[in-house]
Amino acid sequence: MLSSVLNRDVTSLGKQNLFDGSVETCWNSEQGTPQHILVEFAQPVYLRELHVQFQGGFAGSKTRLIDVDCKRDICPLFFEDNNALQTAKLPAAKQNVARRRIKLQFVSSTDFYGRIIVYSLDFRGSVAGEGTANGETARLKLAEGGETAEPHVTEGTADSQPTGDGKHDADDDSPAPVIVII
Repeated sequence: MLSSVLNRDVTSLGKQNLFDGSVETCWNSEQGTPQHILVEFAQPVYLRELHVQFQGGFAGSKTRLIDVDCKRDICPLFFEDNNALQTAKLPAAKQNVARRRIKLQFVSSTDFYGRIIVYSLDFRGSVAGEGTANGETARLKLAEGGETAEPHVTEGTADSQPTGDGKHDADDDSPAPVIVII
């Protein structure tokens, strides 16, 4: 779920662009704060870190990671105002909690008008119940394995998640977050 999309242009600037692996597409929010991205995984996960790439000048300067089910902050996140892919690691004590729904809330933006532009978003961790909470960190996919190489988003559910090289990783059985626009 996204807080907003610039000019309601979900085709060009919507949620599907967060996970398509292309540096030429993005999610672009409307002006105003706060903005947020709500992620629901298909099954509980141990979230270890997230990777995000902003458009410089439109980054989330003060950001909160929230456990939606518990209605509690997980931790604050701080990103630089640049175009680089940035990694935010959760504190060790917060990595061992199984989570089903999280919210990335951009409390403030580096843009004067409060707009946020995200080119890519990725989650790393492990599936709860598969080994221990201290298990190996892997990419948490947007969808269960499928045969298509392109992501397909309908009714808030992504059907496929490409790998970073633009190819689909059909053998990966990571949980599927659901991103829905409100």
